[in-house]
Amino acid sequence: MEHVILPDTINLEDDAVVFLWEDAHRSPFPHRYLRLRCPCASCVDEMSGKRTLDPDTVPKDVKAVDQMPVGKYGVQFLWSDTHYTGIYTYKVLRAACPCIICAESRAKEAKENGA
Repeated sequence: MEHVILPDTINLEDDAVVFLWEDAHRSPFPHRYLRLRCPCASCVDEMSGKRTLDPDTVPKDVKAVDQMPVGKYGVQFLWSDTHYTGIYTYKVLRAACPCIICAESRAKEAKENGA
């Protein structure tokens, strides 16, 4: 069974949703970045996986105003635009970490794989 790294804390800060992971890594996700990547059936076609959310319908200043853990695998946010149905898995969030270290690591891996 694959080990999923869990967050110790999730902080809703003014400019970002910040995950502090159990391995001491820090992932700062800008609010709108996360909102635009909502994985719910209203934002993503369930059959094709194609994103259906129109970014122009999401306010530029959208923020996560509350969060709730979902089991031991993810988190759900209440957004200032009243959207709340997406469940963001910890595995996906950790893989998408926007920090410089993770971005450089993904770029290096893509280069090595010929992408």
